[in-house]
Amino acid sequence: MFLILKNRLILLSIGFVLLASACNDSDKQEQTSQALKLPITSPIYIDTVNYVNYVAEINSIKNVEIRARVKGYIEQIHVDEGQKVKKGQLLFSLSNQGYKEEVLKANAMLKSAIAEAKSAELNLENIKLLVSKNTVSKTEQDIAEAKLEALYAQIEEAKFHEATTKLQLGYTEIKAPFDGVIDRIPYKVGSLIDEGILLTKISDNQEVFAYFHISEKEYLEFAQNILKDNSDDDKDVTLVLANDTEHPHDGSIETIEGEFDSGVGNIAFRARFPNPELILKNGSSGKVKIRQNLHKVLVIPQKSAFEIQDKIYVYVIDKDNKVKMKSFIPKLRIPHLFVVESGLTTSDKIIYEGIQEVKEGMTVSVEPIAQKDIIAELAKE
Repeated sequence: MFLILKNRLILLSIGFVLLASACNDSDKQEQTSQALKLPITSPIYIDTVNYVNYVAEINSIKNVEIRARVKGYIEQIHVDEGQKVKKGQLLFSLSNQGYKEEVLKANAMLKSAIAEAKSAELNLENIKLLVSKNTVSKTEQDIAEAKLEALYAQIEEAKFHEATTKLQLGYTEIKAPFDGVIDRIPYKVGSLIDEGILLTKISDNQEVFAYFHISEKEYLEFAQNILKDNSDDDKDVTLVLANDTEHPHDGSIETIEGEFDSGVGNIAFRARFPNPELILKNGSSGKVKIRQNLHKVLVIPQKSAFEIQDKIYVYVIDKDNKVKMKSFIPKLRIPHLFVVESGLTTSDKIIYEGIQEVKEGMTVSVEPIAQKDIIAELAKE
């Protein structure tokens, strides 16, 4: 009997302890809720800028293939791979003895044709004299004139042949078509090459083109910004290199293709960038960074938002200072801010910081902060 009574007393003691603990926890939660003071702010409309990156392919302003125009052996290479050259500088010399002989032969044929024509001219003058004295018939004069015309034609043909052989001889010396940098040279001295063989490439990298593609929606926004601002500033772009550093010289959008790619719905842009240090090379890659002017967009701080199952929410405070969750649709992210597409208005009071400490339904005390002050502070970070 004593043991049973003792067990009952133990159970009653435990019950009192648990009840007291529950009461204490409830009191602590209520005290915490009452003591919690959070900064709140409201969405505002601002004018700001955003930067969008597009993958770009970089091409030299001039990049051409240097090919042999005649057949022959490479006798001398006057440049090295990667060397800077000037317009007209000699690059390759091909064997030319056979072409020199052709020039001499063509010159001899021309001289022979000229000599024959001079002889025919003298013969024609004599015939004309005899015709005037009725010694020979007019037919003889006609024949002599026709022969002279044929010899004149031979002279023109010989001149053309001589010019052609001289041109081919000139092709044995291959020169730079413009200032640039020499690419790889696959054939070495002594190689026999055919007409049309690629000897090297030359690139003018003083300026470069950057080609990139944007969607139709982005294209329309870009075009509308230019029309709205009536300025070429929106055409100024920055080039981000493969190592994520910015090219030291800004560029400008020059042209836009005439139609969209029906397969992917994109349109190609071309920007030009100065490259005096010759850092950029033909075929390299990068990203073109375009400035977007955003006019009167509704923004909130990013740290005020949180994501649950692919939806983005904020905590809003109602008139009774109770916490409620509210979802919104963001248009885009910019540094420290969300641009709001829909779901929020300037009359909403959202918790700025401490969202991890609250739950829906809690009552909190608030400290209003103007969002323009928040933005100014975030800009210093």
